[in-house]
Amino acid sequence: MFGLHRRKLEMPNREEALPGRQTPIATAETHFVLGHPLHPPFPAHCDIIEFGMGCFWGAERLFWQMNGVHVTAVGYSGGHTPNPTYEEVCSGGTGHAETVLVVYDPEILPLSFLLAVFWEQHDPTQGMRQGNDIGTQYRSAIYTYSEEQLSEARQSQARYQAELAKKGYGPITSEIRPHGPFYYAEAYHQQYLAKNPDGYCGLGGTGVRCPGS
Repeated sequence: MFGLHRRKLEMPNREEALPGRQTPIATAETHFVLGHPLHPPFPAHCDIIEFGMGCFWGAERLFWQMNGVHVTAVGYSGGHTPNPTYEEVCSGGTGHAETVLVVYDPEILPLSFLLAVFWEQHDPTQGMRQGNDIGTQYRSAIYTYSEEQLSEARQSQARYQAELAKKGYGPITSEIRPHGPFYYAEAYHQQYLAKNPDGYCGLGGTGVRCPGS
């Protein structure tokens, strides 16, 4: 039991990771709430970013409710295993985080606001966990789609770290880097809390405001 628990807290390397499959996992075609296609191509005026904030059910609902968001989808990012299943990700053998793909109009919804929501609505100092959810798939992460996003995300991290330190929190552990493959999660995970309004939501922030939010 201890060995399994430890495995879920340690990132596998590429050689250790589960092999996965070449065929994508079946998922939904359209957003259950917004009605837009989940898959690209997305509107040319929209930008894309991914956020990992622990369990992706509550995080996705947070973003699809925002004015300026075109579509959201949940999936698996940041690991090694191609086209993983949910069970494989939860095993700790893929290296993936549960993430939310957010497609948004930056003229309506500035990236600075999205980043503030990201920082404030979870605890980015917990490492391979979020609250009672423990494992590599629950780590905090931002996967960017441009150099401008990457720079702004890192600057916002520095500002938020300063505010957290004032309140006695430790270092931010969020992974911030350019995106890799985004593997869509199974259909039943997409917009889960719209289909199951009383379902589990693990979001819980620190209560520390992000400067400029």
